[in-house]
Amino acid sequence: MKARPYLIALVLIVLVAGLLVVFRTPGGDPAKQQETSPQAAVEAGAGAGDAYYPTDGNSGYDVTLYDLAITYDPGSKKLDGVASVTATASADLARFNLDLEGLKVSEVKVAGQPAKFVQEGDHELVITPAAPLAKGKPFTAVITYGGQPTTIDDASLGRSGWQISSTGGAFAAGQPHSATTWFPANDTPRDKAALKVAARVPDGWTAISNGLEGPATRDGGWTTFTWSEETPLATYLATVAIDKFEVVRSKLPNGTPVVDAYAPGTSAAKKPIQSQGPEVLAYLETKFGPYPQRAAGSIWVADQIGFSLETQTRPIYAAWADLETVVHENAHQWFGDSVSIENWADICLNECLASYAQWLWLEHEGTDLDQRYRDQVEQRRERSSFWAPKLYDMGRGNEFRGVYDKGLMGMHALRKQVGDDVFFKALQSWLVKHRDSNASWPEFEEHFKQASGQPLDPFFKAWFRDSGIPDDQYLLPVGVRR
Repeated sequence: MKARPYLIALVLIVLVAGLLVVFRTPGGDPAKQQETSPQAAVEAGAGAGDAYYPTDGNSGYDVTLYDLAITYDPGSKKLDGVASVTATASADLARFNLDLEGLKVSEVKVAGQPAKFVQEGDHELVITPAAPLAKGKPFTAVITYGGQPTTIDDASLGRSGWQISSTGGAFAAGQPHSATTWFPANDTPRDKAALKVAARVPDGWTAISNGLEGPATRDGGWTTFTWSEETPLATYLATVAIDKFEVVRSKLPNGTPVVDAYAPGTSAAKKPIQSQGPEVLAYLETKFGPYPQRAAGSIWVADQIGFSLETQTRPIYAAWADLETVVHENAHQWFGDSVSIENWADICLNECLASYAQWLWLEHEGTDLDQRYRDQVEQRRERSSFWAPKLYDMGRGNEFRGVYDKGLMGMHALRKQVGDDVFFKALQSWLVKHRDSNASWPEFEEHFKQASGQPLDPFFKAWFRDSGIPDDQYLLPVGVRR
């Protein structure tokens, strides 16, 4: 179609006017920013774009390092912190947001200058630096904050965040939210960053965190423990645990440092389980490729919390955790920690694969997985509730339904559909391609279609995108039939 000249001019005028509105807000008058619509406000900074949690995270910058100095007193349950957040602006910023829940900010500096700030809603820390931040330039925001950290209770997802231990200490764990109950963060898996923690606690207590252990120093009845994790992590994978831990240090055969921490009363039962950790990692390497982290280990709490969590390099284990749990959380060091999800709708990339690792371990110990799979199909064929959860884009609050049981069966069906050689080579090439970054479930599907040369869309639709039991041609692929 050929448009008339005066119509083209009119369209250009409208487009230019629209662009002026869009680009004026980041560098304009903060008072004018308050006049933007809620959707425009999210696009301007408050929210990273996840459909399930639209106000989580923030746009406008990319964090490279969280450098945290915290003091925690188990007696008063009070935490004081100074967080130095180093980031690079991805737009010209007149203001930007961080996420922080339940703790009060007393001072903010950006680029060494005092900055204006306000805490809004449940978790938005809105910062206005003294001068606009230029696109493409790094900056550091230093936030001083404190208070009694909170626990987040979610009707669908349970408890997460800062939790007081039955042994008198505390630990931070949970997903999708946890980090922002103890430090200000860009709380989205899309913005992975390095982490440094200096945790000051009363003498007699120990603070364990992610990554490599640094020197501890003592001064005036307090001990400061230091940790650093250079491999970028998603914020919910950051942790600190404070207790009167028994700490056991060792190394993997390749020299990777291992730190295992046992809360009071846990070591007798859990040490024999954790002692198999190096063997578990060695076996997983044969399936997934080299261990992708710089450190390893565990944090065993004495509490019957509703989950164990793959906190990067050093999973947190509940009191009920067993060897299969150790396999699961260590498999996450590849699936979830090294390769992190793009959106929470993609959670099967983490949980379906880590759950299938449990079956792989059983196979390693002699279980016939094909027979186990056929038995599970027959036992559950008429149980509509088992097949009902969708494994991709399952809806907010449903992220952890189905991924641990239906999801691992879906992974075995995929293995049988494409064959062992293609399946494991594709997993390893997937991990290499997306190491230390993010990926989505649609990308995973495309990766396997290319690796196998098969038209897998109907298979993925039946198993992962639809609700209900797959048709027999997908439920019982040729590779698993008798």
